Amino acid sequence: MAALVARLCRAPGTAAGPRCLLRLLRAGCARPAAALAVPTHGAPGSPLGLAGEAGSGRRPLSFSAAGLVSSAPGPLQPYLRLMRLDKPIGTWLLYLPCTWSIGLAAEPGCFPDWYMLSLFGTGAVLMRGAGCTINDMWDRDYDKKVLRTASRPIAVGDISTFQSFVFLGGQLSLALCVLLCLNYYSIALGAASLSLVITYPLMKRITYWPQLVLGLTFNWGALLGWSAIKGSCDWSVCLPLYFSGVMWTLIYDTIYAHQDKRDDMVIGVKSTALLFNENTKQWLSGFSVAMLAGLSVAGINCDQTFLYYTAVAAIGAHLAHQIYTLDIHKPEDCWKKFTSNRTIGLLLFIGIITGNLWKRKNPKEINAISTDI
Repeated sequence: MAALVARLCRAPGTAAGPRCLLRLLRAGCARPAAALAVPTHGAPGSPLGLAGEAGSGRRPLSFSAAGLVSSAPGPLQPYLRLMRLDKPIGTWLLYLPCTWSIGLAAEPGCFPDWYMLSLFGTGAVLMRGAGCTINDMWDRDYDKKVLRTASRPIAVGDISTFQSFVFLGGQLSLALCVLLCLNYYSIALGAASLSLVITYPLMKRITYWPQLVLGLTFNWGALLGWSAIKGSCDWSVCLPLYFSGVMWTLIYDTIYAHQDKRDDMVIGVKSTALLFNENTKQWLSGFSVAMLAGLSVAGINCDQTFLYYTAVAAIGAHLAHQIYTLDIHKPEDCWKKFTSNRTIGLLLFIGIITGNLWKRKNPKEINAISTDI
């Protein structure tokens, strides 16, 4: 590595300092993805499990998402990284609002519909991948100017614009197959979200609130999950749940945006991180209160039990700790806090399941069953 640095820096016409390092970065990005240990979407320096054993061409077996991507055939790896399969936190954050809605729509005393959970899980992987593809197509020129995103497949030329279009078409086609497994109401509702998926990446160019648009996009499953089970939305439950999800996205994506705020100021990209700046914690506290209020209203309107509200209280405690200990000036801490939001989503899902199992079935249904017997 030292020899490579020296050779690049001594090359004719190469300036010393930052330009030399940029040349080195580009040289590294041009190598096969399996040979790199540069994170493509996430915390600076986060391990991808790509390094092999010293002195050998073998790589240790890893069951992490990043390790599995690095073990895939070379030509396939850029497409898997374009989908961010090596960074599954985004898929979790897209999927979890779907699970909340499916769980709340379950019959009293019953588990959620496992088939629907599996179907929506598949859809989350595909739509998150499609969203990342659209985002990287829009942002390929911006990504080249930010160190954390400079090695993304489209930015470095591992995938051409035409190839990304074809790949996007394939992902959307598979996602459509998933959507067509639902009822007609849900098909129409799901199709309505496509405009948000396509336009979200543009919002950072025109407004300081792209995180709000992301929230509207990422939490569509809070509406779709209920309609997939019930055939239509009960707005007294779905709207408060959707609102809570949007507030949640404003929390975690504002934290995420603080990682790139210096680069964003240079290249002219907007975000709530730049808008809130040193007042970020006050804004995040307000969003947290709004999220908890929305979850409480949704729980009341679907007759949830004390186990659900216990989970909501635990979420409040988690958010309070997350915001209190957040250091917005340390990208690695922002990444850590951002990824901890998966725990929040899982806490709520567990609270919904246990709260629903605690419910007693409707007396009319019990009487009907007894009469049939």
